[in-house]
Amino acid sequence: MQAPVARVLLSGEAIARRVAELGAEISRDYAGRDLLLVTVLKGGLYFLADLSRALTIPAAVDVMAISSYRGGKGPSGVVRLIKDLDEDVTGRSVLLVEDIIDTGLTATYLVRLLRARDPADLAICTLLDKSARRIAEGLPIRYRGFDVPDEYLVGYGLDYRQLYRTLPYIAVLDAERAAPGGAGARVR
Repeated sequence: MQAPVARVLLSGEAIARRVAELGAEISRDYAGRDLLLVTVLKGGLYFLADLSRALTIPAAVDVMAISSYRGGKGPSGVVRLIKDLDEDVTGRSVLLVEDIIDTGLTATYLVRLLRARDPADLAICTLLDKSARRIAEGLPIRYRGFDVPDEYLVGYGLDYRQLYRTLPYIAVLDAERAAPGGAGARVR
């Protein structure tokens, strides 16, 4: 089955180049520090795996799982922690590795949760920044891979109904073809 994409936004090659650049920046900035990379299941795993391999410094990795609730139309900002970290963040440099930040509500929740655990410092590295949808202000985004348009994206960890995460590129979803029976999906 072919993925229902309208167009490829970022090729696998473009993603790999940018991930390598981010890895070099992070390696330089965090040299000699106790670095912990944290991501959120499931989408962030793809970026975390590639980014961690692009580092030239030691770093520990850990994952969290959350669920976000939407009330009516639009995001509600209500987030529930399903799986917590195994690693202690106290006194460590924590880099929250996100696949995408759009409204920023989930990232705000995670930053608040992690800051309460007294890390030495906390910053965000996001592969995709969809700033057109930003509601939350003041996120500590230190590293950005790409600014992306306000469209529904799939691939490289991003999914539509748990499908298309494994695409080696990032594409704009074709909502008509993605809907069951092809009858006009309403996405995000």
